Amino acid sequence: MSTTRKEYAVAVAGATGAVGGAMLEVLERKNFPLRELRLLASERSVGKKLTFRGEEIAVQQLTKDAFQGIDIALFSAGGDRSLEFAPAAAGAGAIVVDNSSAFRMDPEIPLVVPEVNPHAIAGYKKRGIIANPNCSTIQMLVALKPIYDKVGIRRIVVSTYQAVSGTGAKAIVELQNQIMAYAEGRPLEAKVYPHQIAFNCLPQIDSFLDNGYTKEEMKMVNETRKIFEDPAIGVTATTVRVPVFYGHSESVNIETKTKITAEEVKQLLAGAPGVSLVDEPKNGVYPMAIDCAGKFETLVGRIREDESIANGINLWVVSDNILKGAALNAVQIAEKLIAEHI
Repeated sequence: MSTTRKEYAVAVAGATGAVGGAMLEVLERKNFPLRELRLLASERSVGKKLTFRGEEIAVQQLTKDAFQGIDIALFSAGGDRSLEFAPAAAGAGAIVVDNSSAFRMDPEIPLVVPEVNPHAIAGYKKRGIIANPNCSTIQMLVALKPIYDKVGIRRIVVSTYQAVSGTGAKAIVELQNQIMAYAEGRPLEAKVYPHQIAFNCLPQIDSFLDNGYTKEEMKMVNETRKIFEDPAIGVTATTVRVPVFYGHSESVNIETKTKITAEEVKQLLAGAPGVSLVDEPKNGVYPMAIDCAGKFETLVGRIREDESIANGINLWVVSDNILKGAALNAVQIAEKLIAEHI
């Protein structure tokens, strides 16, 4: 007896951007069951053609009326456009998966990492919207979830080393231009960032708040608590922009509620969903940003016990910030939706 797989109409809002393009790549790589793919962007991109599964599809204008007949709308058009158009998409009957920060901390909107809290997806019914977390939060929680479930986590201290692609295409060009200017002995111009990024590290991502943290750092704090559904967990973050094009790296230190050894952590993560264990430091094998590009998995290594406290573990976590940090996570949410909810 043969069965026909149901197919869905999917819209990508912000299709011409870096994350929008990655969403198309992921939909293709995963052979997502599509009845229709509608590409939406700002007026200046209307008519531009993007290739998907060997066919060219023309970009249409992102408007409030552009979502009729759409089942799932993947948004990566920026927070302002999400606030303007996502409710309209939901009102037209689409389920929105939004990649911006616009809805993440809204108590009525689920904030989801499929490997971590897939049960939360069911909450989409309240507003028709699901939020994608911050890229740095996603990769950290994919790595920590198995440990959290096994022994509990009391406190997280994380320092991030984030690629310029997290800022966007202009930041990539700025790093390229600064590297070329340096090589040619010309002055280096900084327009996207407040300081030179080439051969430098900037301990600022987003603007500073009254408590001395940046918005990016507090996103990691607040999103972790929401996703783990654990308002008591201690989280402190320092987020740093580094002269790397793609791939965010994180140094993560945790204090667990009960003792777990480094070897036990390795065994947990070796079979964890979405994780690739890369941990043979004596052989020079550990996660690196240059190795994560294009990979769906979050790479974890340098796992060792923190000798300064009784229940401490250190990890080094690396992931493709455009894929798992954005596009892939959104498509995985869509996969869970069609498998279990619609």
